[in-house]
Amino acid sequence: MTGFQVEPIGWVESPLTERAQAPRQGDEGGADAWLVFEPRVAQGLRDIAPGAWLIVLTWLDRADRDVLVTRPRDDPARPPTGVFSTRSPDRPNPIGLHRVQVLATEGSRIRVRPLEALDKTPVIDLKPVLDAAAQR
Repeated sequence: MTGFQVEPIGWVESPLTERAQAPRQGDEGGADAWLVFEPRVAQGLRDIAPGAWLIVLTWLDRADRDVLVTRPRDDPARPPTGVFSTRSPDRPNPIGLHRVQVLATEGSRIRVRPLEALDKTPVIDLKPVLDAAAQR
């Protein structure tokens, strides 16, 4: 395989506009945000309801794709660690993974919380959280 193409299906509308504003993880102060989807995928959203838990996959478009080693949480006291053992947004393929709860739906828009993704971050997929215990 020489490559493949991933196309965004939507984007994030968030009050977080700068990387320095975003918490490291959603449960550390992530914002309420909207996921706004392209009309071409609207039918795929029809069964999503408030209260549901979702995994949102994003393309971290402002990440540094050349990073292979990092210090977790940018903490100089921590040892350098291979990026694939961290949740760092800086990595060769910067795919974001976010566990969120649906607050509301409005057509092709879904209000979620907590989300640490920045405003205008591309959304590449949505998946339901399947483990009922994990939804509490």
